[in-house]
Amino acid sequence: MFDAPEYGTRTLSDLLPSVLAGLGVPGEADRLGLGLDGVRRVCVLLVDGLGARQLAARPDAAPFLTSAAPRVITTGFPSTTAVSLSSIGTGLTPGEHGLVGYLMSVPGFDRAMNPLQWKLHGQGDHVDLLEALPPEQFQPRPTVFERAAEHGIAVTKVAPGYQAKSGLTRAALRGGEFAARFSIGDLAAMAADGLRKGDRALVYAYHGDLDLTGHIRGPESDSWAAELAQVDLLAKAIAERMPPDAALLVTADHGMVQIQDPFDLDAPDHAEMLDGVRIVGGEPRARHIYTDAGAAPDVRARWAETLGADYHVLLGADVIDRGWFGPTVTDDARARIGDVLAVAAGRGALIRRGYEPIQSQLVGHHGSLTPVEREIPLLEFR
Repeated sequence: MFDAPEYGTRTLSDLLPSVLAGLGVPGEADRLGLGLDGVRRVCVLLVDGLGARQLAARPDAAPFLTSAAPRVITTGFPSTTAVSLSSIGTGLTPGEHGLVGYLMSVPGFDRAMNPLQWKLHGQGDHVDLLEALPPEQFQPRPTVFERAAEHGIAVTKVAPGYQAKSGLTRAALRGGEFAARFSIGDLAAMAADGLRKGDRALVYAYHGDLDLTGHIRGPESDSWAAELAQVDLLAKAIAERMPPDAALLVTADHGMVQIQDPFDLDAPDHAEMLDGVRIVGGEPRARHIYTDAGAAPDVRARWAETLGADYHVLLGADVIDRGWFGPTVTDDARARIGDVLAVAAGRGALIRRGYEPIQSQLVGHHGSLTPVEREIPLLEFR
C-alpha cells in the first residue's frame, strides 16, 4: 500500500510558500529549505509531465536540466494536473483546496465536473459552471500569488492565453498579472521580462507540450525524449536571461506511466462493476467511484476482487484517514472525494471506451502514487 505524501516538508504544495518566505513575505515558512539568501526574483517553471525518474533516465536529452543537483519532491494525491496546479497556486494540500481529481462529483449535479475545463463531463444540457459554481467561491482561500502581490512582489504568470480567465485559474491561480505566451521562445522571453519588474518579482511559467507528447506517444517514446530536449533549451534560455539576483526553479505537476494492460470498465463482460455506481470520476490511474447510498462496501469488495493485486481499492473514508489528501480535509473536499477509490499499482489503467473514448486511446497516464508518477524534480539555477 502507498504511503501518504509528505505534506508540509516535501510536496508541491510546499514550494511557493517556501519561495515567498525567501522573498521576505511575513507569515510564510521555508518548508523545503530552499535557502534563497540574496535572491529577490524567482521564476518557477512548471513543466507539465516532467517526472523525476523519466528525467533521470534521459540525461542526453536534457544536459542543462540534469546539470543541477538532482533534488526530488512529490506531488500530492492524485498526481494529476488540476490537483497539482491547485496545490502550487494555493500552497494548500488537496484536502484543503478541495480540487481532488481530474473528474469529481460536486453536490447538486448528476455528472462529474472537469476542473481543467470547469465543465460537467459528458453529454447533456449545457450548464455554465462558471456561473453555477463560481471558482472564487469553490476555492475561497487566498492564493500564493495574491499573498505575494499584497506584500509588494511583482507577480507575473506566463501561460497559454486560454488559461487567463479559466475556472481553474480563477479558483487556484488568481492574482498578479497574466501574460499570454504564443511559443516556447515567447515563454522564455516573457518570463525573463517578468523577472525584471519591481523590486522583488515572482514569475510562474507553465509549459504543457511534454505532457501532451507523453499522453499520445508515451513517456518512453523517442518523441517524448525529443520534446524533453526542447524543454531543456527553454530552461536554459530563461536562465541565460535572468537578472543576477534571480533564481530559476524547475519542477512539474506529475510523472507518467506508459500503460500496458488497460481494463475497460465499459466492456459488456464487466457490466457488474457498475452495479450500485452513480458516477465514475477521477481518471484511469486513480478512479473516484461515487456510489448509491449504502452501496460503497459492496462496490469496494467487488472491484477489489475483480481487479486483484494490480490495484488498491479502498473506501474513500479510509483514504482520507491514511492522509493521502493531506492531514486536513475540509467538509467541502470530503463531499467531492469518491465513496470508493481504485488506484493503480502496476502499469494498468481503468479506461472507459464507451464513455471516455479519447482518453481511452492514450498511451501515457498518471494519477496514482507510484514513484514514477508522484516523484517530480526540483532543480535550481542561479
